[in-house]
This record gives sequence, C-alpha cells and structure tokens, in this order.
Amino acid sequence: MSDNPRLSDVTTGTDTTNGHARPREQENGAPYAESRETTEGRVYHVSGGDWDDVLSDAEHDERMVINMGPQHPSTHGVLRLVLELEGETVTQLRSVIGYLHTGIEKNLEYRTWTQGVTFVTRMDYLAPLANEMGYCLAVEKLLGISVPRRAELIRVLLLEINRIGSHLVYIATGGMELGATTAMTIGFREREEVLHLLEYITGLRMNHAFIRPGGVAQDLPEDYHEKISQFVKVMDKRLPLYDKLFTGQPIWRNRLKGVGYLPVDACLALGVTGPILRSAGLPWDLRKIEPYSCYDEFSFDIPTSTEADCWARYLCRVEEMHQSLRIIRQVLDKLEPGPVMVEDKKIAWPAQLSISSDGMGNSLEHVRKIMGQSMESLIHHFKLVTEGFKVPPGQVYVPVESPRGELGYHMVSDGGTRPLRVHVREPSFVNLQSMPAMSEGGLVADVIAAVASIDPVMGGVDR
Repeated sequence: MSDNPRLSDVTTGTDTTNGHARPREQENGAPYAESRETTEGRVYHVSGGDWDDVLSDAEHDERMVINMGPQHPSTHGVLRLVLELEGETVTQLRSVIGYLHTGIEKNLEYRTWTQGVTFVTRMDYLAPLANEMGYCLAVEKLLGISVPRRAELIRVLLLEINRIGSHLVYIATGGMELGATTAMTIGFREREEVLHLLEYITGLRMNHAFIRPGGVAQDLPEDYHEKISQFVKVMDKRLPLYDKLFTGQPIWRNRLKGVGYLPVDACLALGVTGPILRSAGLPWDLRKIEPYSCYDEFSFDIPTSTEADCWARYLCRVEEMHQSLRIIRQVLDKLEPGPVMVEDKKIAWPAQLSISSDGMGNSLEHVRKIMGQSMESLIHHFKLVTEGFKVPPGQVYVPVESPRGELGYHMVSDGGTRPLRVHVREPSFVNLQSMPAMSEGGLVADVIAAVASIDPVMGGVDR
C-alpha cells in the first residue's frame, strides 16, 4: 500500500509504482479497472490521476499556483478554479468540476417518464421550469403528441417569469461578489416577487415539477390575471432602478468594461450560447431562430451588443428581463379557457388532479371520485401512477433557450416505461469552457467578474 492514501491500491484499484496511479493489470494482462457484479450489472471502480501530476505542467519558477474554490464565495457554488499567477496576472486557469455530482441523468433511467420531471427540475435550480420544458418537449416528440393550447401558453408564461428570476440572481450574486452589496439586497428583493408568484401558480417556490408530459399539472388559479398583472406592474416600476443604480454608475461600469472579453468567433469555437454569445454580436436565441411551443406568436426583441465583455452581458440580461415582461403581457391577452392536459387517459397524469388543503397529494374529493367510479378506474389510475406510460422506441434531441443558453435534451427510448438514456446539453457546463479564454492574461480580481458574467449553476454542470 502506498503512503499516500489517495493513491492506495486498496481504495482505487490501481498500482502506485513511482508514486503515479495507473490501472492495475488484470489476470488477462489488460489494464482494466477492478469490477464487481451487482444486481444492476457490472460496476467498475476507477479513479483519476493525482492533481499534482495533472498540474505538473503549471509549475514554473516565480509563478504561484493557487486554488480558488470549491468553497470560495465568489465561484458560484462548488466550482474550483486552479490559477497560475505571475504577480497578479493569471497565466493559466483550469476549471475543476464534480463536487456537486448528483447522478440525475443516471437516475432518470430508473424512473418513469413522468417521474423524471422531478429530477430534471433540480439540475439548473435557478431555471427549473426550463429544464422541465426541455424534458417534456422531448418526451412529447417521442410520443408524437401535442399539448393543448392553454397548456402551451401557461408554459411560456412560467418560462418567462422564471427567466426574470434567474437574471435577478445573476445581478444579485454578481454584484455581491464585486462588492456592490446593494445589488444583492434589491436583486433578491425582486426575486422574492418572482418566487411568490411561482408559488402561487405552481404550489412551490422552486423545483416545481409543474410542467408534465402532455401539459401542466393543473390549471391556473381563478384570479391569476390580477396577480400576474400586479407582478408586471411591480417589475415595470423596479427594473428602471437597475439602470439608475448600475448602468449609469461609473464604478460599476468601469469594473465590468473590457473585462472577460470573448469575441463571437471564440464563442462559436467553444460552443458558448445564451447572453454571452448575444453580447458578442450574434442574435442567436432559440425562441426566435428555432421557435418551440408557441413562441413564434409573440413579439419581442433579442438584445445584442458587440462589446463582448462583462459589461455587455450585464446590459443584455437587463434588457432580456424587459422583453420577458413583454411576452408575459401578450400571454395574458391570449389565454382562453380550455384543457391543460392531453385527453389521452393513457398518458395524462395527474388526471384532473385536485390538490388537498395541505398543498400535497390528492384531495379527498378526487380520491372519492376514483374509488366510487369503478374498480377498473382505480386499477387504471394505480397502473398509470406506478408503472407509467410506454413511449415508442426512438431518439430525439430537443433544445430550448434557458436563461443561460441552449439547454438540449437527447433522449433515447427502447419502447418501455422508462428512458433508456437521457443526456443533457447543459449551457453552464459548456459555457465554463470559456473561463481560460476570458481570464488568462488578465488580473486575478477580474476572474471573479468573468465567472459572474458566465452565471454558471453547478447543479446543471455536475448532473
């Protein structure tokens, strides 16, 4: 056994000759990791190399290698940045992820298609409804169904309310990290308005699981129009405060201008999307370019800039909140009575769901209705809830425009009641690739501004 516990052949199944981890030779001579048989199949036990070896090329005289994160308050959660510094200049930056791994993609293979919504909503937890939307659109594409119009409009309404809330967190956390504590207080104040409204509509402040395959879980409350209109009025009044407090503020402007520069060709080379790409001059927004749901019915603009720096990203996100309010007003004008779930009883779940007085589960009235109709009705409800519905074999890729960029779901079905494979193209994960390009050659203090401008959510990165 090695003296270094991280390189122990007991814990990693590796040899540690000369202090370097390498796969142990199996009996057949192949350098495979150890494996064992379980009830779910064969499981391999592997580990990566030691970070001292991985970062050996970052060792230079008169340069210092430091860790920023994964517990640093300025790295948006559990992101670790390994910085090589020469003085205060960043000469090399490496992103290290994996500290928040949830295994959500793998978990989806062991849940029904409807249960999967409760998992994906927890990935990018600042944009849970965008995750639900992408997942459900992919399931519905495999099923070959379309949802009722009222459900489509409710989905768009929720997505735009959620987009405003996500951008407010960007301003609040980014401002706090740069020393503008007022940004944090007013940003989270406005976000509370968003969360109160989402709780009023869906029953939960976050992780809603409200968008379901076939529609939405339930209809809007009776006085939704008044509540949402009041929210729009409040936001119309408060958003201009951000222009007064930040946009016209020389300290804020000078702190962001020219920092984290990433031109459009670099964005395209790295696969970067969302406000970062639009701040570089390319008006790429899937709601306009490849409209999904009923976005093609709405009139709104795509904010762009050619500055390609942290300042431009800030301006784009502020304007996107105004555009989301435009869409919300149009949705309210278009909403008409109608069903919010497909009529196919083999898919629709929950079917005519009524929430009990405690906000959880089915109401007694709904249970009495199921129990009193027929034994067949009860059996059907039980099988639909426990087993779920079958989805025809096939595979699809469906992207949506989340607050951080292109959020895509690649979904494979083998014809069963559970996905064979679900892989998510998460914008935070892809956008983090731009960290070295934004930061190397700049000051270490500007790394914080660059990270904030990317607005990563590690729940989506480490899924």
